Amino acid sequence: MLRALVLLLVFLALVTPVSSNAKGAQMSVTSKTWETASFTCDLTQDATYIHLYKQQEGMAPRRLFYYDVYYSKIEFESGTNKAKYSVYKSSGRSYRFAVLNLEHSDSGMYYCAVWDKHPESLCNNYVKNFNVGTKLVVTDRNLATDISPKPTIFLPSIAEINHSKTGTYLCLLEKFFPDIIEVYWKEKDGNRALPSQKGNTMKTTDTYMKFSWLTVAEKSMDKEHICVVKHERNIGGINQEILFPSINEVVSSIVPTTESPSDCLNHESEVIGTGSKKACLKDESEVTADHNSTKVCLKDESTYISCKASKTNKCNYPITSQP
Repeated sequence: MLRALVLLLVFLALVTPVSSNAKGAQMSVTSKTWETASFTCDLTQDATYIHLYKQQEGMAPRRLFYYDVYYSKIEFESGTNKAKYSVYKSSGRSYRFAVLNLEHSDSGMYYCAVWDKHPESLCNNYVKNFNVGTKLVVTDRNLATDISPKPTIFLPSIAEINHSKTGTYLCLLEKFFPDIIEVYWKEKDGNRALPSQKGNTMKTTDTYMKFSWLTVAEKSMDKEHICVVKHERNIGGINQEILFPSINEVVSSIVPTTESPSDCLNHESEVIGTGSKKACLKDESEVTADHNSTKVCLKDESTYISCKASKTNKCNYPITSQP
C-alpha cells in the first residue's frame, strides 16, 4: 500500500492532472460482465499519440497502451491484453476507446492523456496532460431498472429566515447507481455555478445517496434556484434540474393561524412537523419545508414536506405529492 502511494505521488508530480488538450464528457460508464463498454476522449487540438491509463483503487495509474493517430495503430504495453481494447475515431478530434468482454477486474478509472508544450516554458518542454477520467463500473445487477438519483427537497425553516436573514435549500438524492455523481446549484435562467456545500456519497443497501445544500442571502431571496444533478443513469441522458421556489414565495405562502391543526386538514391532507404553531397555505400550492417548531398543513392531498421526482427530469414548483 505504501509503495502504491509513493508511486502515485511520483506519478502526479510528473504530470498535470487536468488537461486543456484532452477532455472527457463521461463521468462514468456502467456495463454488465461480458459486454463492451466505451468512453470518449475529446482533443482540443491535434495530437500524434493518445495514451490510455487505468487506475484501480489503492494502486498507481498504469499505462495500458498509446494510440498512434496518424497510423491508426495501438502500441500495447507489456502485460496488456491486446484482445481487450480497441480505438476508433468517432468524429473530428473525438476518439472512442472500447473495453471488450468485460470482467469485474476491468473496473477502475480510465484516463486519456496527450503531450502538450508547457505554456510557461521558453524551450521545447512538454508535459503530459490528462483528462478528468471516466470510471468504468462492471456489474452483474439489472441495469434495466431505474437507478437514477431520486431527489427529495427541503426548503428553509421560518426560524432560520427570521433569525439569520438567510435561507437554506437542501437537495437529498437517493437510490442511484453507480456512485459517481455531480451536484451544483445555480439561479433560474443563470449559468454560473453558485458556492454550495455537499455531503459525502454514502452507500446504502445496494445503491447510493448524497445531499447538497445552498444557503441563500437575503438579497437573493426573491430568486428561484435550481439544483442540477449530473449522473450517468439520468432518464434521457440529460441533467436533472430541480427547481426550488424563491424563499419569499415560501414565506408568503404560509399564513400563521391559531386554529387547531385539524381545521386545515382538507382532502385528507396530513399535518407535518412538530411544535405548537401551525401554518396553512394561502392557496393550493404545495410548500416543501423543514419548519423548526412549526406544523405545516397542506390544503390538497399532498402528504409530505418533500418532493419525489417522477420519471421526468425536472421537478418544478408546485411540487408533486409523495404517495
